[in-house]
Amino acid sequence: MPAYDPPLYDRVLRVTHVYLGPAADRFIARQVQNHLDKRPEDISVDDLKMLIDWIRVAVSLITEDSDIIEEYTAQLMRLTVPQKRPK
Repeated sequence: MPAYDPPLYDRVLRVTHVYLGPAADRFIARQVQNHLDKRPEDISVDDLKMLIDWIRVAVSLITEDSDIIEEYTAQLMRLTVPQKRPK
């Protein structure tokens, strides 16, 4: 039986919760709807790079800590790489 792969939106939320806590759901939904003109649950890996660019801008308005911004966006970029599954 193949391992369950959560939807991309759920994985983006999981990463974002680490950095924004309970505001993550609303923050990501707003970024996707306003900048990608999609429903959050419809985002694809192809959308993720553009979404990360918008997230970088938005988070830069919240904090000046460039290390945190880079760490957060690097975690999101990892979601664009296909995951190897154990055999």
